[in-house]
Amino acid sequence: MARLSLDDYADEGGAGVDAEQIRIDDLSHLVGVPDEFQRLWTPHRMVYIQHGQQPGKDDCPFCVAPSLSDEDALIVARGEHAYALLNLFPYNSGHLLVCPYRHIANYDEATPEEVAEIGSITQTAMRVIREVSRNDGFNIGMNQGEVAGAGIAAHLHQHIVPRWAQDANFFPIIAKTKALPQLLGEVRAAIANAWPHDAD
Repeated sequence: MARLSLDDYADEGGAGVDAEQIRIDDLSHLVGVPDEFQRLWTPHRMVYIQHGQQPGKDDCPFCVAPSLSDEDALIVARGEHAYALLNLFPYNSGHLLVCPYRHIANYDEATPEEVAEIGSITQTAMRVIREVSRNDGFNIGMNQGEVAGAGIAAHLHQHIVPRWAQDANFFPIIAKTKALPQLLGEVRAAIANAWPHDAD
């Protein structure tokens, strides 16, 4: 795409056009192509981008998280075979991930005990998030494999994304700016404090 300057806006006599004569609401003279997207600059995500989405086997964040404190790992609940933690890059406030402790990639590799506890934690998470956030619904699912969009394909994890009647649908959440009203630590504390101790 060619870059334009004020010299490109010459009148018929060859004289340049004064900058004040260019309409402010006409953005066609600017570099780039205007679109409907707003930009939210998030330099903290460079860690995620520069190191690639797929961590090495020894760097799996879902294997490391259980060795940390709940606060440091953003864990809201621990079970015998699986646990729940906040997504570090949430689509919506309260976006949880449910992971088995074991480092497995696919749902069909999970034991019956792991499947049962992932399901149990998911049900409890839905009840707790509904109580804490007053949301209207959920997106729940797993991306199996890098080609299917799994951010960390080597370690099974299920997404629980709270939804509100006035939020956008799933694709604009991925594609456009999303405002998150609470810090991750505050969300973790609210969910963890509301989690029933005898649930899992």
